[in-house]
Amino acid sequence: MLTYDALYIGGRWTAPTTTDRVEVRSPHDQSLVGSAPLAAPADVDAAVAAARRAFDAGEWAGLAPERRRALVERFNTLHAARAAEIARLVTAENGTPAWFTASLQTSLAEQTGAFLRASEGLGWEEELKDGSLVRREPVGVVAAVIPWNAPHQSALVKVIPALLAGCTVVLKVATETPLDGLLLGELFTEAGFPEGVVSILPADRETSEHLVRHPDVDKVAFTGSTRAGRRIASLAGEQLKRVSLELGGKSASIVREDADLDALAAGVPFLAFSNNGQSCAGHTRLLVPRSRYEEVVEAVRAAAEKVTYGDPADPAHFVGPLVSAAQRERVRAYIRSGLDDGARLLVGGLDVPAHLEGGNYVRPTVLADVDNSWRVAREEIFGPVLVLIPYEDEDDAVRLANDSPFGLSGGVWTADPEAGLALARRVRTGMVLVNSAAPGYEAPFGGYKASGIGREFGTVGLGQYVEYKTIAR
Repeated sequence: MLTYDALYIGGRWTAPTTTDRVEVRSPHDQSLVGSAPLAAPADVDAAVAAARRAFDAGEWAGLAPERRRALVERFNTLHAARAAEIARLVTAENGTPAWFTASLQTSLAEQTGAFLRASEGLGWEEELKDGSLVRREPVGVVAAVIPWNAPHQSALVKVIPALLAGCTVVLKVATETPLDGLLLGELFTEAGFPEGVVSILPADRETSEHLVRHPDVDKVAFTGSTRAGRRIASLAGEQLKRVSLELGGKSASIVREDADLDALAAGVPFLAFSNNGQSCAGHTRLLVPRSRYEEVVEAVRAAAEKVTYGDPADPAHFVGPLVSAAQRERVRAYIRSGLDDGARLLVGGLDVPAHLEGGNYVRPTVLADVDNSWRVAREEIFGPVLVLIPYEDEDDAVRLANDSPFGLSGGVWTADPEAGLALARRVRTGMVLVNSAAPGYEAPFGGYKASGIGREFGTVGLGQYVEYKTIAR
């Protein structure tokens, strides 16, 4: 069991101002994983004040970019060395399967590496042809507010570019995953970051709003639900505070008539059920041509039936439990809604094996014959549920893909790469995977419509933390 008794405020372990704590229990069997203090508004005030002092004094913002890079490189080395330990902790906290956390934590060294390369190649001050200077300067104090489903990726995709740009950061971590969040404080201290530059606070919604509203916060970077994103955008708008939002999705994969069904069957579980389906970029709508509909239905059914689920610490299990009992019941309600609307249940459903009833489990579920107007096809479920929707022709497929309030990701399955590219260009979404190809960490990630504002990763992600100043001379 891992226990923290202090908050990480301005680079120092500091006693919280209240005795409020959060217990973290395993989503698999409800055993106690650990506990941590909860930050109160007074703790937020202290963290923001430390960040404000550190930024306004200029020691961090005025540091040469290469010196900031050196500290981030040191942090990256320390973080990578503990990847396996962190992966086990995240799995214990939120139920993410061991295979997924191990892969993700290992890849975060490259994610940070992409930001380091972007920082090295960025022109922090450039001269235009007319002799004017254009400077990229740090935006200021950043509030980074993250969810529980991929906590270190969500944290570092904000904190690292903010630090490289010269910002100071208050990281608000989810109450479901406070332990791995506070562990980051150990690494920032060991890496040698100056006082005031980084704070880490587990906090509830009310205290999080206090952070977002704080007049000394210059920018809010948020990952989470679209509903919460709207609230944050509203609060930030009151002060014209800079904001970037990475929000929900209901992404569609289009199966062309020439698609290789073996490849589709191999890829669908990863796109729909990874991280227990608790992924904003999951492909949870599969658009299928009527000409091959039953053939695709059978291929997907057979693939989904092979998806293993159970104790997330066991690498043999592809899917683990959902993060909470409330999330489990929410997902079950969506499955029930789809069945009530007339969907055909191919795999999964509402029951779970007796030996898993003590955990927050939902069986990987596939629903066929779904209409794109149903709730199960329009709302983000955030669980292991895939729906199959028939289409008439490619124009109809594009219409269905774009007929969504979201626009985060999507895919095309085809034997013709050029046709796949042409189809991908017509889908209004921030990312399209042709035959499940994955972009690198240099490529920008973010969404259209209700999937967010701004982009993360690489040079574009780094640019979210700078202001542009023109000096005419």
